[in-house]
Amino acid sequence: MATQTNEYPTKAYGATAPDSGVGPMAITRRGLRDDDVLIEISHCGICHSDLHSARNDWGFTTYPIVPGHEIVGIVSAVGSGVTRHTVGDRVAIGCMVDSCMECSHCDADFEQYCLDGGMTGTYNGKDRRDGSLTFGGYSERIVCREEFVLKVPDGMPMAEAAPLLCAGITSYSPLRTWKVGPGSKVAVAGLGGLGHMGVKLAAAMGAEVTVLSRSESKRADAEKLGAHAFLNTDDAAAMKAKRGYFDMVLNTIPVRHDVVPYLHLLRIDGVQVLVGLIGMMPELHTGVLLGRKVLTGSGIGGLAETQEMLDFCAAHNILPDIEVIAMQDIQTAYDRMEASDIKYRFVIDMESLRAEPAVAT
Repeated sequence: MATQTNEYPTKAYGATAPDSGVGPMAITRRGLRDDDVLIEISHCGICHSDLHSARNDWGFTTYPIVPGHEIVGIVSAVGSGVTRHTVGDRVAIGCMVDSCMECSHCDADFEQYCLDGGMTGTYNGKDRRDGSLTFGGYSERIVCREEFVLKVPDGMPMAEAAPLLCAGITSYSPLRTWKVGPGSKVAVAGLGGLGHMGVKLAAAMGAEVTVLSRSESKRADAEKLGAHAFLNTDDAAAMKAKRGYFDMVLNTIPVRHDVVPYLHLLRIDGVQVLVGLIGMMPELHTGVLLGRKVLTGSGIGGLAETQEMLDFCAAHNILPDIEVIAMQDIQTAYDRMEASDIKYRFVIDMESLRAEPAVAT
């Protein structure tokens, strides 16, 4: 496919090795293909995945890496074949920038589960057409295939919109998949970036929402976020009293833990959905599943579902709780995120990056 313009030199922050930290970097964005959109990034959310990827905690990082997959900004140029977006549009990019768009999963709007090599990640992925490394949203601008660029609804604040592209859709997708609505009883385990969105979204869908936590300090926070109840998981009597009560446990806990106590809380055919990446699970005796309890996982949503989520949040005025930071404060944000010292999502104001001197290539 034709490239229509010269490449775009771009300021960014990235890592060059597991122990390098994240710092200033010069990258080059490709010239526009016929179906490409150029976006000047206004804000980028910070996900725990960014930190793990920068440090190669999962063992598959390719360096250099520019993290960031909660991206919002303004369209500044489009390729000759683009029909979905125009210059000046408020747009967003989430965790993927391409897929085959032809397999049965992509045809069914499950691009995130593409059968032909998987989705192309917004960062630390390989471009399907030229094999180049994809770089994420800790940068001034980004070039992306038009189908993977979403619309930010009118009136939605750009900074608050950013975390919806990962934390929002990761919570929304399982709630929609398992048809949460009025009368549903949903428990949310964990009250961080994902969990606080799960509470807000499930409540807006009409569910009765309970926060599960071992920390009593989370009780007041749960109420502020819209939860109807709080269940201390260290209270054996209270946990026993809620056996067989919930239709869903949305498990957002991102560390290794025992999922069996949450399975006991489910009614027959109830589902516990794991959305926090916990790595290896503790041993699970399958006897607990014989009570027709479902244990499953869920990733992000497809393109149509992600746009639906953005529109739903706009219609119901659902926004994440954020703290806006300068790009130069990324390491402090990482340290605070590891210490759970954020309620509930950091967002980078990219004007702070534009103000920096350019880094020599």
